[in-house]
Amino acid sequence: MVKHSEKPSVRTQFLVFTLFGDYFLARGGNVWTSHLLRLLGLLGVSERATRSTLSRMAQKGWLTASKHGRLSRYAITPRGWMLLTQGEQRIFEPTVTDWDGIWQIVVYSLPEKERRLRHNLRQALTWLGFGALAPGTWISPHNRKVELKNYCNDLGIQQYVEIFSGVHLGLSHEKDLVQRCWDFEKIAANYQKFIQRYESDYEKCQNGNIPSPKDCFVERFWITHHFQNFPREDPNLPTALLPTNWVGFKARDLFENYRQLLEARANQYADEIIGEERIDVSKQMVNIFNQGAKQANQEGYRTNRAESRITNR
Repeated sequence: MVKHSEKPSVRTQFLVFTLFGDYFLARGGNVWTSHLLRLLGLLGVSERATRSTLSRMAQKGWLTASKHGRLSRYAITPRGWMLLTQGEQRIFEPTVTDWDGIWQIVVYSLPEKERRLRHNLRQALTWLGFGALAPGTWISPHNRKVELKNYCNDLGIQQYVEIFSGVHLGLSHEKDLVQRCWDFEKIAANYQKFIQRYESDYEKCQNGNIPSPKDCFVERFWITHHFQNFPREDPNLPTALLPTNWVGFKARDLFENYRQLLEARANQYADEIIGEERIDVSKQMVNIFNQGAKQANQEGYRTNRAESRITNR
């Protein structure tokens, strides 16, 4: 199990998003503040930090707050749901075994006065699995045209960005090209740290030594939180482009299998605290978007896909 002293120093909003993604969405997409305080307290977050973070998240349009007498409740907004959905798609993206050999190329040139937008674009490209081949030129084997257009529209930088696709004709080998764009030694080292941190506890659980529901909740939370950093490092390249015996496969198997092993008892503890009936999340998403449409139009906020960097966790 993860000792308290080993827990990372992270921004509380990232912990809140993880709780919503793993537990609250399946229970209606909202939660009593007192329940959220209790769960975050279990994860080492003070009441003061939690209340301050919830207020900021509401101001940014990710959550909405409502009063029920002396009690308060927070719910995810359509904007917040979109961020969670985009993060989930990258974190649980399947391994790419088939590839048509086509590279996607993004070329951009933003003036110096737009350096903040340039930084935001680079973050978006990294999250989508692109690597920097040269200044202002990024490549990926994934077809992310739709996502890229959405990011550029949201950032208002369409006039500075061009998107191409094509094959690599030389002169280097494609695996050499990959090494220029991504630091696989660093990525592999981080995967090894992840494995070393969780493998022995996973093996204990496999052998029947499953912790209490409370400890399963904590452990499952932290393994999820730690693994969700990898999409910003690992572009999930097709297997043909990966190093031999790629350690990322082992790390992902550990992540998925350990989460599944802890799931039942972790949900048991969450049910005890939250006390909400679990529902069909796909139906709840429709309900949240329907309820939030009028509010979103009134407040005039857009679903800013560039903000998926909130998973810079």
